[in-house]
Amino acid sequence: MFASLNEKLEAVFKKLKGKGFLTSGDIDVAMKEIRLALLEADVNFKVVKGFVEKVKVKSLGAQVLESLTPGQQVVKIVNDELCILLGKDNEKIRLSPNPPTVVLMAGLQGSGKTTTTAKIALHFKTQGRRPMMVAADLQRPAAIDQLIALGKQIGVPVFFSKEEKNPVKVCRDAIAEAKKEARDIVFVDTAGRLHIDDELMGQLRDIKDAVLPTETLFVADAMTGQDAVNIAHTFNERIGIDGIVLTKMDGDARGGAAISIREVTGRPIKFIGTGEKIDMIEPFYPERIASRILGMGDVLSFIEKAQQTFDEKDAEKFKDKLLTDSFTLDDLRDQLSKIRSMGPIQNLLNMIPGFNKMKGVEVDEKQFVRIEAMINSMTKKEKRNPDILNGSRKIRISKGSGTTVADVNRLLKQYKDMKKMMKMFKGKKGLKMPDFMPF
Repeated sequence: MFASLNEKLEAVFKKLKGKGFLTSGDIDVAMKEIRLALLEADVNFKVVKGFVEKVKVKSLGAQVLESLTPGQQVVKIVNDELCILLGKDNEKIRLSPNPPTVVLMAGLQGSGKTTTTAKIALHFKTQGRRPMMVAADLQRPAAIDQLIALGKQIGVPVFFSKEEKNPVKVCRDAIAEAKKEARDIVFVDTAGRLHIDDELMGQLRDIKDAVLPTETLFVADAMTGQDAVNIAHTFNERIGIDGIVLTKMDGDARGGAAISIREVTGRPIKFIGTGEKIDMIEPFYPERIASRILGMGDVLSFIEKAQQTFDEKDAEKFKDKLLTDSFTLDDLRDQLSKIRSMGPIQNLLNMIPGFNKMKGVEVDEKQFVRIEAMINSMTKKEKRNPDILNGSRKIRISKGSGTTVADVNRLLKQYKDMKKMMKMFKGKKGLKMPDFMPF
């Protein structure tokens, strides 16, 4: 996410930070490079022009030019202006004072709208809400079955009708059913449509008039760049939207859509899709995204992911096991499995400030799979007491897990090193065991 833009901006800032003082000529050169970096990231031309002008005016102020750290002052100005461009604050989905809240999902076919509907429904379910989804996409034969399957996966009911051909009636019946079932938030998955298809756009307006949604969300594929921005703008003009969900952000190294879309449409980004798994969706926080773009990491999002994954009681048990020397290979496997469930490891590490500056450092996620396979190939006795692992046992484990004896030896060494490190926390005064240790 934003990898290429981050790299280019870092090069600009490195030059600025290397100077003891800045001249107006230095600022001009830096602004040209920032403008080029943003354009290459597929940011809207008008947005780039306005952004660079604002940064330049503030960077030429006496506070920057006379500062002891002018380069850092410019970085701060860029960060502040990025936050403003992205929307300043996190804007949540508005909830109706008279349930159910109705959220209408709209967008092009292939943008990930149906999956996104389920992702957001799951997000609200984890917050204690009682969501329901409505299969109102009657254009695509498999759409109803897809939403039903996703509903079963996340434990959220789906209202559908395979006989009814009018999506407006389906939606009206769904709202009535939601009231009977005391569902407090309803997500209506509509058919994907082109903004130039007058008939389908008219149908979407009819649905909107019928259900009177609290929010209409436009789902856009971030990887389509400025096409997504322009189409969102047209949808807003024709039917009116309240917010935007950008999907496939994990595959968008440029980030042009995310940076441009708020300024062009006047509507906030409310969620971003960060992976294929059903729980990989995040509320959009402008200041956190600005930090990622500028290579400053995103510690808050990392902590939130960890808190969602690691139950507090389980974490306390895990800490006790480490301190009492009862930490087994089974425990190690369970912890690694939880970390993997947080998302791609490289993405998690990139949230840590400074990690992206460590060139050439990449995580082989297959290694996690190999470790789990090796531990699963051990007997219960071996997992509790790895000291009994002799040559023949190691050969059996390596064959059973598709690895080598050297891999098994490496795992055992890492396990023993970890236990030694934990003894330091137990045995030395003044050393406190960290509250959160997602090994």
